[in-house]
Amino acid sequence: MRTIIYSTKLLLLIPALSGLASAFAPSLLLVPHRSSSTITQLFAEEDDKKKSMSDKLWGEPTEKEGNSGLMSKALPFISQPKILDGTLAGDAGFDPFSFAQDKETLWYMREAEIKHSRLAMLAAVGWPLAELFDKPLAQFIGRPELLTKSGESPSLLNGGLDKIDIEYWVLVVAIAGLVESANADQKSTKAKDYVLGDCGFDPFNLFPKEKQGRFDMQTKEIKHGRLAMMAIVGFAMQEALYGIPVVSETPFFFHPLF
Repeated sequence: MRTIIYSTKLLLLIPALSGLASAFAPSLLLVPHRSSSTITQLFAEEDDKKKSMSDKLWGEPTEKEGNSGLMSKALPFISQPKILDGTLAGDAGFDPFSFAQDKETLWYMREAEIKHSRLAMLAAVGWPLAELFDKPLAQFIGRPELLTKSGESPSLLNGGLDKIDIEYWVLVVAIAGLVESANADQKSTKAKDYVLGDCGFDPFNLFPKEKQGRFDMQTKEIKHGRLAMMAIVGFAMQEALYGIPVVSETPFFFHPLF
């Protein structure tokens, strides 16, 4: 008799346990009429949501709450200027003082930035090379040394510019004039196809032909140029404050370790 009662109770518990288990089952398992393609689409939409969130966190600028504008990549706590839409290489939405009010101003400032970047890259290399090799080269050709008494490169803050011959400054101005003339020629000949900062100088044909390759190379150039501008300012300030050549103060950057 007890066996019959226990069997009856067990039979009554099975439907209850089944209903309880189904309450915690995924909803997709409870909808047998959905096809496999529908289920695949649901998972794809979920992956897209995750990818979109990842883009917002690491790549794409986030949206400002209560505003349709985006936040700057460079300064995530302020809105991205509307004119900085990512068209130019190296654009990270950095213009906290709103210098660029229109396209014409933006292009003018970008071209000035490129020219200063190229000059800074040359200076960042030439500055320490002068401190390393001026003395031996001067002795080799029988000319006076141009470094300061402490071995620093001549500059406005270090002094020593009076040692530079006038012929050097004439040569510098002449080269600058040739570069500007070549740049103006590129503007007039290429018109709409003109690339900001183009001086027609590419003797080894390194500039890519495809659009994406060009954009990538321009991005690398402007990033290296910005770093060089910070470096050359650092060289000048460091030597002015401490009175020691950068090659001596940070020798591990300029001298072999062995």
